Amino acid sequence: MKLSRDFYLRNDVVKISNDLLGKVLCTRIDGKLTSGVITETEAYAGETDKASHAYGGRRTNRTEPMYAEGGAAYVYLCYGIHHLFNVITNVEGIPHAVLIRAIKPEHGLDHMLIRRNKLKVDKTLCAGPGTVSASLGILTAHTGTKLTGKMIWIEDRGIKITHSMIKTGPRVGVDYAGKDALLPWRFRISI
Repeated sequence: MKLSRDFYLRNDVVKISNDLLGKVLCTRIDGKLTSGVITETEAYAGETDKASHAYGGRRTNRTEPMYAEGGAAYVYLCYGIHHLFNVITNVEGIPHAVLIRAIKPEHGLDHMLIRRNKLKVDKTLCAGPGTVSASLGILTAHTGTKLTGKMIWIEDRGIKITHSMIKTGPRVGVDYAGKDALLPWRFRISI
């Protein structure tokens, strides 16, 4: 079942980041259906989080989608190469986001392989945020896309994730954020 708008509108981005583990990220881009189980996430708490693009109330053309109502995509270009997919959460005006760092590929493997220029499925197919977007066909042009629509969405297929299955640690690549870089807001599961 597709996640409802209410799932995204909750105010605890860390809890939502945990709750997204085991959910299924789906895309139908250029008529190609692809999906994978979310296995790694990172929470970003907006204006008060030094690791967030919206820290201190920063509003630019790139970050403006973060201020939308929860349940939209925020996709940005990292290092000029990688399209990184984030789930916007909370109410309009509060720029919380969850970065999807990894998925376990499920449907549309042939399309994923073509998009990644690979010959066979291996553990690197969707093992980082850039490879997740590449495999699923997500680009910066999809920023702002509503996750309750038919292009990009997340489903709850009843996969049970227990607290003991979740590994927690600091987020990746945010050393510039000082103490906030040490927050244990990266969540991973192995399934």
